[in-house]
Amino acid sequence: QVQLVESGGGSVQPGGSLRLSCAASGKFFSIDAMGWYRQAPGKERELVARIIKDGSTNYADSVKDRFTISRDNAKNTAYLQMSSLKPEDTAVYFCWSHITTETSTDNYWGEGTQVTVSS
Repeated sequence: QVQLVESGGGSVQPGGSLRLSCAASGKFFSIDAMGWYRQAPGKERELVARIIKDGSTNYADSVKDRFTISRDNAKNTAYLQMSSLKPEDTAVYFCWSHITTETSTDNYWGEGTQVTVSS
């Protein structure tokens, strides 16, 4: 059973910073990619950032130059450093991972962590 456990959400003032962590646990052969999506009230879930096994990254245009995704392969953990936060970054952030197990390759999701940016 693969699990993704997120941590690091919370409340911050505009211009502040937060760091999210996502740790994958369970039995698997490889983590092909990890990342974060977010969903604000009344909006669809959208990609924020992802990092592929080879280290390449993708970011939503709205977070480029403010957010940085990184990965510690030894710990099966990904990090999202969020800086210069804006009220429009307020959302539930979901960790996502594309993982290959003994029997299949699937997408996995964390339960989500709330990020609130408000003065």
